[in-house]
Amino acid sequence: MRMIRYASLALPLLAAFPVSAADLPRRNFAPPPVAAYTPVSAFSWTGFYVGVNGGYSWASLGSIGNATFDRPSGFTLGGTAGYNQQFGNFVLGLEGDLNWSNIDSSRRQTITIAAAPNAVVYASDVSWAGTLRVRAGYAVDRVLLYATGGYAGASLDLAYTNVTASTSASQSKWVHGYALGVGLEYAFTRNLSGKAEYLYTALGDTGAFTGAYAARADYSSSAVRMGVNYRF
Repeated sequence: MRMIRYASLALPLLAAFPVSAADLPRRNFAPPPVAAYTPVSAFSWTGFYVGVNGGYSWASLGSIGNATFDRPSGFTLGGTAGYNQQFGNFVLGLEGDLNWSNIDSSRRQTITIAAAPNAVVYASDVSWAGTLRVRAGYAVDRVLLYATGGYAGASLDLAYTNVTASTSASQSKWVHGYALGVGLEYAFTRNLSGKAEYLYTALGDTGAFTGAYAARADYSSSAVRMGVNYRF
């Protein structure tokens, strides 16, 4: 009898439990954190830069007169500065450089002076050269292909030594012309890039010696250069 009484008391409690559980406040769990997405922007070539460059140059000094200058060649080393502005994939900029060089030549030949043969050595030397050029290129992220052109100038020294008569003369002048070229530049980091370029320079008829030693030099050169630039 006692068990039946306990069971009759427990049944109403069991029947009421689901209703009471449904009435309990629900616990809301916070959603898992979502990592913020930051888009990776394409590399930009816009800005100022400075750098160094070096390479090898070979030239021609086609001449008019009694003498013919040899074909000078040598190494170049110097500094670069410039600015780029990027418009979509197109890059437009201005670049200048000043380079020391040892582009020189020396040629011994025989010319007739006062009806007598004379052994004369004609020499040429370019010790400094510089350019100021526009660069226009197409960029694919960190790769820039470009063409360039503008002003070029050089310090040209010309000399002759008459070995037979023990006489000599020389002249030095800054000559002017133009430079044209193409190149490729690659950005290793946001600030550091490397480039390789070909540059053709024409300085025109520079004028040389007159009289018995008459010679005129029409200077042109080709150069292959490598460089490293630091971008600000």
